[in-house]
Amino acid sequence: MISSTISRRYAKALLSIGQEDGQYEEYGHNLQEFVGFCSTNEEFSRVISNQIFSAADRKKILEIALEKGSFSDVIKNFLRLLIDKNRIRAIKEIADYYSILTDKVLNIARANIITARPLKNKALDKLEKALVVLTSKKVKVDMKEDKSIIGGLIVKIEDLVLDGSVRAQLERLRVSLKRSEYN
Repeated sequence: MISSTISRRYAKALLSIGQEDGQYEEYGHNLQEFVGFCSTNEEFSRVISNQIFSAADRKKILEIALEKGSFSDVIKNFLRLLIDKNRIRAIKEIADYYSILTDKVLNIARANIITARPLKNKALDKLEKALVVLTSKKVKVDMKEDKSIIGGLIVKIEDLVLDGSVRAQLERLRVSLKRSEYN
């Protein structure tokens, strides 16, 4: 397994190149496209990341895939480098971290919102607007449902966690009642 530190280094290096030539957003789209291709073609992914095959053979297979896509030359060279350094199996982790880095450059905050039930569009719009005001950034929302929170919602954005779930309120009440028992 390739450490996340190494994956982050590759993502940072690619972002640096992208910022120099102004193409960092395109590179992010290219990485996501390649990751998507790998996830839908698992055999391809296994072959290019298997060191049983020589780097030259793996590159030949990669080239066939690259011909079918509209990848930039920088991304093509980046993927070839990952094969040379036996890091291609970390492409998803590299792409995910690259996406986080580009969001920072573009002043976008990522908000993970957990609800017991889906939010109505009007409520979600209000929440997004409040998060924009709170962070002074554009906000990318990732919604998840978790019935165990009973009701309310949990918002995780950057280093901030806002837990307005019924489960958390019940837990605070339980702790408060326990404290009052001993006083």
